Order: sequence, then structure tokens, then C-alpha cells
Amino acid sequence: MSLVERIKQVVPRQQRPVDADLLHTRVEALRRFVAAAENHVPEDQLVAARTVIDRAGERLALSRAHTVVALAGATGSGKSSLFNALAGFQLSRVGVRRPTTGVAHACVWGEAGAAPLLDWLGVPPNRRFTRESALDGNDEAALRGLVLLDLPDFDSIEARHRLEVDRLLRLVDLVIWVLDPQKYADRVVHQQYLAQFQRHRDVTVVVLNQADRLSRADAERLVVDLRRLLDADGLAGVPTFPTSAKGQPGLATLRSGLERAVAARAAALLRLNGDVNQAVADLQPLVASGAKASAAVPRATVDNLAHALGEAAGAPIVAAATERTYRHRATGTLGWPFLRWMRRMRPDPLRRLHLEGGPVARPEATSLPESTAAQKAAVTLASREVAAVASEGLPEPWPAAIAAASRSRVDDVPDALDVAVASADLGVVTKPLWWRLVGALQWLGAATALAGLVWLAVRALFALLGLPSLDGPTVGAGIPLATLLLGGGLLFGVLLAVVMRPLVVIAARHARARAERRLRESIAAVANTHIVVPVQEVLRSYDDAREALAAAA
Repeated sequence: MSLVERIKQVVPRQQRPVDADLLHTRVEALRRFVAAAENHVPEDQLVAARTVIDRAGERLALSRAHTVVALAGATGSGKSSLFNALAGFQLSRVGVRRPTTGVAHACVWGEAGAAPLLDWLGVPPNRRFTRESALDGNDEAALRGLVLLDLPDFDSIEARHRLEVDRLLRLVDLVIWVLDPQKYADRVVHQQYLAQFQRHRDVTVVVLNQADRLSRADAERLVVDLRRLLDADGLAGVPTFPTSAKGQPGLATLRSGLERAVAARAAALLRLNGDVNQAVADLQPLVASGAKASAAVPRATVDNLAHALGEAAGAPIVAAATERTYRHRATGTLGWPFLRWMRRMRPDPLRRLHLEGGPVARPEATSLPESTAAQKAAVTLASREVAAVASEGLPEPWPAAIAAASRSRVDDVPDALDVAVASADLGVVTKPLWWRLVGALQWLGAATALAGLVWLAVRALFALLGLPSLDGPTVGAGIPLATLLLGGGLLFGVLLAVVMRPLVVIAARHARARAERRLRESIAAVANTHIVVPVQEVLRSYDDAREALAAAA
């Protein structure tokens, strides 16, 4: 099958030639994938994609009127002879036993606009040749736009020669592999080179050179065997035919194929398209999961994490102290007014923990006890559960990235928890209205008892001094009003305190429940900010990478 036939087959299989704008869109999608994945995927897995992005951007910005074709082969394969024969000049030295091509030579048909392309390829100026003066002839005009490279030998004993070959093979638009009858089945060329071009079949040609040394039957037999080897390399259908720079079958088929490739101006786009296909295929396992990742961590998992953090932060201790503080402050407001100072002598449970019980601009460090080993272990397990649930079904290395994200701010969690607890509004700063009403009633009863006591004291003083008795009004069966005021005031205060005690207990329990709820909210905010949000950011990056790779496919 000739290269002409191959090019004709490429178009029907793809339905249409590679569209430059579409290719640019795919490259940009690949760029978005790298941007989304670069902080979560090991760099060595993104190097190839970055190279393709850079190469595609540079090549698309250079001349599209030129098609870069490389002749690649081993020592003695005759590629330099082919290069000279196609160029029509003795441009590249020809050797048989030792590598003679150490730097790539370039022959350009149509020099205008080719210089930046050759600079990008790294071809030295003294190794550039042109056929500009010959393009007026019909034979050479068909090759206008061809940049033909004679590469160093890929089996050279010089390491720099092999590196140069590898570099240029990643840049050229079309590769013609020149094999000779003696080494066409060499394992090095098949395993290290040809097999690596499976996704670049559209821009790959293999010729069996020096066929003039063979009989026609032997040449056909070797070509058949070469095609068998190429099929094993994954290059089924790649154009394969015999050539010779010195005799039959000559260069007619090869030259005709080059003319078609130059005329189509499709080789560069086909090569870049193959590069993108290869990059997408290599990256596909990174987003192999068919389902889109959910950026929302399940509420039950977050609640478990918040509970573990709350235990470690001493939330139960604070909630219990809130209940005691409520009773302490309620008794100080609702108790017998003349005995409240005794209540104030007792320490406030929340203030003993350096907690005010309400929102503060600059909360102090609390006096809560350090977390126990069991509590720290529970926090670790809960954060691991968040990472495990969030990464379920995702391919590597995303679970590892999510686990790392869940631990990324773990060192800041203790201080954040302390601030969250210290600044939480526990609902015990403002006195409830009913406290004020009951307190006022207590003062009324106390004032009543005090009035009766003062009256009785004055009467007793008059009696002690022998002064006339101050008889006051009586009530009912002759009970002095002063006595009734004193006794009634005291009894009212006692009964009011007895009635209020169970109400205070109930209200204190409600205060504890309210404190627990608000502490959970504050601690949940810490869990969300320091553990859940970093995990969600990785999940969003995964979704972005997955969508970008789908667009690049």
C-alpha cells in the first residue's frame, strides 16, 4: 500500500481532516486538565501532557505551510542516501559501518517562513539547505513546503546522537522509518521506537531500503515479513514498501507519497492530533470513574467528625458548666436578696474555664483540659472516614490526594477549636425577663419583711427604754400587722424560692441543650473549614479534570 493510498484512507476513517480549531480546543481542554490536577496528581504523570501542550502550542503557532518529514534509521540503513537522492544533492555524508550523521540535516523546498520552524526544530543554520531555485521546475514544485530531515542514527554509539533522535521524533510531522534487509527485524527498532508510534500510525511510513540488492521475490517476501512485525507492533495498515536510492524499485512511490503529504498540509495536524490522543489515553486511568464525584460530603459523616472534635475540644464539659452557671446565676437573681452575696462568693463555673458564655471579639485561651489520647484517636478516625467516604470509587491517586487534603490543616484545628468554644454564644449572658420579674417579687417580699422587722425593732427599743408602747394595728385575731409583715414577707420569699427551684432546673437543662447545639454549630464550622472544605476542593478539581479530559478526548 502506497503512502498515497494511506492518505486517501485517513480521510474516510476520520470522516474529515483534522480541524485546526478543534485541535486547538482539545489542547486547551488538556491544559485545563493539567491545571485542575497539578496539585493532586504526581508531576511525573503530567509531564507528557505538559510536553504535548507546549509542543502543540508552539507547532500551531509556526508555519502550517510546511510539512516536516524525518528520515529515521539505524547505521547503514541508507537513509542519508535516500535524503541525498530526494534532495538531488550530496548534502549528508553517507557511511556504512559507523554513524556519520551526528546532527540533523534539513532540506527545504520553499524557504519562505521556514526559518522559525527550523529554529524550533533546532537544526543548525549550517545544516540547512534549500531547493528554492529548482521550484520553478514541474518535478520540484510539487514538493513546495516540504522540510526533509536526515536524523542521526538511533543506534549510534554516541549517546548525544540518540538523544537528538528522540527529541526530533517528538517534534516532526511525519516519520519515514528506513530499514535495511539485514536489520529490518532488529528488536531495538521495533520495541524502543516503532511500537511507541501506535497512536501516530497516520504519520508513520516504513520503507525497506536497499531493495536493489534483492530479487523481486525476496523483496516481496521481506516486505510481507516486515508487515507482520509491524502488525505485532500495533502499526497495522502503516504504508510499507521497498525503496532504493540506486536502482529498482527506486523512489517513485516514496516521492509520490511525499508530494501527497505536502499537498494535503495535514501531516502536522495529524501528528499533533495523535499526540493529544496519546496524552488523553495515558491520562484516562486518572479519571477512570464513570460517575461524577460529589463535592458534598454526606451530612452523617460530617456530624461524626464534628462530634469527635467536640469531644476533643471539651464541649461536654462546657455544656455541663453552662448548666451549672445558669443555676448559679439564676439563684443569684432569684434568691433571697439579703443572702445573694453568699452566692456571689462561689465561683462561676464558666468563668473558672475562662469562658464568658457569649460572643467576644478577642476570646481568651480557655482552661479546658487537654484532649485525651482516645479523643485524639477518635478525631483521626473521623477525619479518615471523611476522606474515605469522599474518595469512594475514585481512581488513584485521587484518594491519596483527598486523604492528604483532610490532613492539610490538622495542625490548626486545636487552636481553632479553642477559639470556637471560647467565642460561642452559650445564651447565659443576658438575664431572662422572667428572672427580673421574679427578682422584683423577691425584693417586694424582702421589703415587706424588712418593714415588719423594723417596726417590731422600734417597738422593742421603746419597751427597752421604758418609753410608752407603740401599739400598731392588728389583723384578724389581734395579730400585729408588723408581725404579719415580717412573717408574710419571709414566707413569701421561701415559697417563691421553692416554686422557682424546679423551674430553674428545667431552664438550666434547656440552657445546656442550647449550649450543646451552639457548640456543635461552632465546632462543625471548624470541621468544615479545616477538614471538609479542603476535601471538597480536591473533589471539585477531580470533576474539573474529568470534564476537561472528556472535552480533550
